[in-house]
This record gives sequence, structure tokens and C-alpha cells, in this order.
Amino acid sequence: MSSQPLKIVADAHIWGVKPAFSSLPGFDVDLHVVESREITHELLVDADVLLTRSSTRVDANLLKGTSVRFSATATIGDDHYDKEWLEDNGIAWANAAGSSTGSVIEYMLTALLELHVQGRITIPDTTIGIIGVGRIGSVLATTCKAMGLELLLCDPPRERAEGEDEFASVDRLLSEADVITLHTPLIREGMDKTLHLIDSAFLSRFRGRGIINAARGSCVDNNALADWLDEDAGRFAILDCWEGEPRVSRRLLAHPQVVIATPHIAGHSLDGKAANTQYAYNALCRYLQVEPEWDMEMALPLSLAVELSACTADPWYDTHTAATMLYPITRDVETMKGWTELSGDALAKSFGEYRRHYPVRRSWDHIEIEVSNGKVPELLEMLIHVMRSHLLGSC
Repeated sequence: MSSQPLKIVADAHIWGVKPAFSSLPGFDVDLHVVESREITHELLVDADVLLTRSSTRVDANLLKGTSVRFSATATIGDDHYDKEWLEDNGIAWANAAGSSTGSVIEYMLTALLELHVQGRITIPDTTIGIIGVGRIGSVLATTCKAMGLELLLCDPPRERAEGEDEFASVDRLLSEADVITLHTPLIREGMDKTLHLIDSAFLSRFRGRGIINAARGSCVDNNALADWLDEDAGRFAILDCWEGEPRVSRRLLAHPQVVIATPHIAGHSLDGKAANTQYAYNALCRYLQVEPEWDMEMALPLSLAVELSACTADPWYDTHTAATMLYPITRDVETMKGWTELSGDALAKSFGEYRRHYPVRRSWDHIEIEVSNGKVPELLEMLIHVMRSHLLGSC
């Protein structure tokens, strides 16, 4: 039986794109791997499948009049897809929602421990408000609870569906939370709009001292955030997502109270990027009604090992030491803060290049921890167990 022809156009920066998509059972695959800027209407006229990352806007301008009938983004976010237009025009689409959850939780845990050792928060005495309690927010809430943080959960769509018992209003977060962290999609209009959710009016009512954005850049009005930080030296921000990426605010980047600045890499562990590809591959196989043959575990390197020095009497210090060996977050911060003298195209290029050529960072599931005195810090061991169990439960 002859194979059916299938032309796939794919972003070159999808991890493992060639081994994953070069062959599919029952199809004669013609795979075109190109830079995102080369993904044009002309290239797609006779294509069947489009695979993208977040830099490609997938809408009528790109796809109208083409033969594309399936498109997937190897990213968690999908606000670069005009989903209504795709559905109205019979084009199936998929994202990789949930693929990088573990990596983002590891980022958040390391960042919170960093705040603790810097003396900006005291974890057991801190109330954290989580806005957006979906895949990431739910696992983060469980992990924060295990750390001893007080929790306020805010998710209006879930509150409407499930009742008020488990959720707090935005007003309550503004008055009671010490730190607010965002884990929402970018919604541009409607009753659950998150575009500039954190703006000058929001910040003027906030009685806490810290803002974290590891969601979408435009959920925070970056100018309003910079103004708010200027008003009080005790305030701080952690930003992994920036408005206008890759042309980020130099004012915020250089601000001393942006204590952790990273170029949208919270979900960029090697395992998270591989999972993005796996999600897109599995979605395409479902669309084509074929059995998957490629598995990311075949392509990933063997587990790494890190060796920790002997534990001290301070569990928070030990856990921070261990977490920052598993994920050296200061490497990313120092790199991005080193761009403060750049502007315009040079800053945008550095931002994009670092993301594309991100140093290998393994998921904590794939790191063997060896301790010189034979004992992993109990708090870290417990937190990893909590994360793993809830990540498995959410699959």
C-alpha cells in the first residue's frame, strides 16, 4: 500500500523536531524545518501541517487559502493562535498545555527560596496570593502549602463553577497577601480579562510587597510596575515574562528591586522542552489517527548527578543550597541583568538568542542527588515528593 503524502512546516527551534516528525506511520512525510521568520503564507500554500512556537501568529493572514488543516504550537501558551478563526475554518489545533508544569514549579520554588535567603520574605510567615489556579497554579499551591506558606487562591472562572469555599477575591488578595504571583493565560477582553490585570489601580490597592509574573508578559502593565517599585524600596518583583518580548523594558530590567529577572525560561528545562514536542507530536498522531512511535525519553540524555556538601542546622539554607544546585537560577539572572546597557535590536537579540540556546537544565526528576553526609535535606526531599505526586496526578 502506498503512503499518503504529508507536507509539514515546522519551526526550527522546536526541540527534537527532525527525529520526531521526519516519519509518521502510513505517511510519506515532506518535512520543512525553517526559522520562524520564514514561516509565510507562500510556504504554507500546499502544506498540510504547521508546527510553531510562540513567535508565529497563526491566523487568517497566515493560513487563509492554504491547505493547512492541522496546526500545533510546542508551547504552553496559545494566545498567538486565533482559535476562533481556526475552528470556524475547520483547522484543528493543539497546544502543549501542561508540558512544562514541573519546570515552572521548580523555577517558582527556587525563586521563593532565593527570596527567603535574601531576607525579603520569611517563608513560614508569608502569605502568597496565587492568581490563576489551573495546571501550574494548582501544583504551585500544593507545593507552597507543603513549605508552610499561607495561601490565598484566586480564580474567578473556577470560583463561579465550583463555589466560593476554596477561593479568595482579588480584593482579599490585595489586602492580605504579602506576595502575589500570576499563573493565568493572556485574555484580552471579557469578564475574565487578564490583559494588564496588574495595573496602576491594582498596585495602588496592594498592601503587600512582592509581585511575581511567570505567566504572560502583558498580564502586567510594566510601566505601572516600575512606578510602584519606585515608590518604596521595600517592594520587589520577580519577572520571567515581560511585556513586548523580546523588546523588554530597560527600566524594569535595570531596576534594583527586580531581584530576579529571567528571559521567559521558567519552563525551559530540557525535559520541559522535550515534553512540548511530545505533546505536539501526540496531538498530530491523534489527528492523523496513527499510533505514536517517537518518544522523547529515547532522545533525552541520561540522568545527571549533583553532589551537595554536608547539611547545616538550617533547613531553609540547606534546601536553598540544594535547589540552586539543581537549578542555578542566578546564572539566568546574572545573564539577563548583564543586558542592561543594551537597547532596541541588541537587547531583543540577546533575549531571543538566550532562549534559543538556553543552557541545559534538567528536570529534578532526572537528577540524582548525592550528599557527602549521605542525607538529602528533608525539606527538599519532601517538596520534590509533593511536586512529583501532584504532577503525576494531573496527567
